[in-house]
Amino acid sequence: QVQLVESGGGLVQAGGSLTLSCVASGSISSINAMGWYRQAPGKQREMVALITRGGSTNYADSVKGRFTISRDNAKNMVSLQMNSLKPEDTAVYYCSANIRRTIWALPVDYWGQGTQVTVSS
Repeated sequence: QVQLVESGGGLVQAGGSLTLSCVASGSISSINAMGWYRQAPGKQREMVALITRGGSTNYADSVKGRFTISRDNAKNMVSLQMNSLKPEDTAVYYCSANIRRTIWALPVDYWGQGTQVTVSS
């Protein structure tokens, strides 16, 4: 089995910072892209930031310049540094990873359970 476990969510005032972390564990041969998504109440889940195994990144326009995604391939970990947080960043944040469980298996997307981020005005 593969598990993605997130940590680091919480309540913060507008303008503050939070760092989210996610560790993948279990039967893993390799991990391709990793990323963070979020879903606010009444809205669809949206991509926040993605990072390839080689370190190339992609951000949603709404978070560019404020959020930074990074990963540690040795630890199967991805992090999201969130600065200058706004009330509209309030959402449940989900970690995602495209994982190959064996060298012969097709890669599959796995998701964490989500962590709540609340930004007060």
